[in-house]
Formats: sequence, C-alpha cells, structure tokens
Amino acid sequence: MISEDQNIDDIVSGCKAGNRQAQEKLYRNFYRAMMSICLRYTKNETDAMEVLNTGFYKVFKHIQRYEPAKASMYTWIRTIVIHSCLDYLKLQQRNIRHEGLTETTDVQIDPEIISKMKSEHLLLLIRKLTPATQTVFNLFVMEGFSHKEISKLLQISDGTSKWHLSEARKYLQKMINEEDTIE
Repeated sequence: MISEDQNIDDIVSGCKAGNRQAQEKLYRNFYRAMMSICLRYTKNETDAMEVLNTGFYKVFKHIQRYEPAKASMYTWIRTIVIHSCLDYLKLQQRNIRHEGLTETTDVQIDPEIISKMKSEHLLLLIRKLTPATQTVFNLFVMEGFSHKEISKLLQISDGTSKWHLSEARKYLQKMINEEDTIE
C-alpha cells in the first residue's frame, strides 16, 4: 500500500513522467484488487496474470488521460482491467454467438450454504461455467453492471445476458447442492 508520506498524486505524477519506480509502486498498490478481478474472468492464474499485465500496460500507456476529477485511480484502473478481461475473452471465443432469449428462471441458492464456502472454492465453481456465462455472471453479480450495460459491452441482447445469468445461477446451484449432499 501507499505510505502516508507518499500519496497517490505523487505516484501518478511520477508515472506520467515515465518514472519506473512510480510505476512499480502503482502496480504493487493495485495488484491484489486487480488480480482478483482478472481471476474471476479467466480459467487459471497464468491467464489472469497475462490479462492483468495487459491491463497495466494500458494504464501506463494512457496515464496521461487520467483525470482525478472524473474518477478515483482505483476506478480508472478497474475500468481498464475489466475491459482487458473482456478483450481477452473475446479473443478466446471469437466465433461463439448465442441467440437472444428473453425468459429466465429464478434460481435460489441457500445463503447459508454459500456462507460456509470459502471464496477460493466459489471461484473454482464459477470458473467451471462456460466463458460467456462466466463473463455475464461476473459483470452482473461481481461488478454490478445492468443487463443493458452488459449487452452493450458484449454486443449481445439484453435477453441473452439474462439467459446467461440464469444459466450461471442454475449451474452453480446444482454444483453447490451436489457438494452439500456429499458432505
């Protein structure tokens, strides 16, 4: 984390000047939070690290565009990293297209079961989803995007976004319930 004697503005100024030490400080400060985002969108740590580094490359390349009055550094970097994740996924599934579906079913997972699960285990279950379903689930549940926003980001219909979210919930419910009966 950034120490009290050096604030984020100093680090950003250093990054804008091309100072490698400032870039390293910025990277280290936001590494954990951004890596956790990348892990939600990829199937393994190697891919997550690739996406994270691509995202930070873009951060450093475009640091001159950062305006503190418009967004916090965290929000600005997070946006770039999420878009890097989406770019990565588009490359992975370039030819996969899904038809729009408008109906979804409400699937409920007992909150008590989820609270017993470790976050790493839940992440492993989410990684078992198909890439498109995993992406929609992450954008909706973890990032707080609306179906309308997701449809624009992924160039799919609102109905397709809703369908993927429904599929994710059904699949996760099935896996969680299967594990609960084993225990």
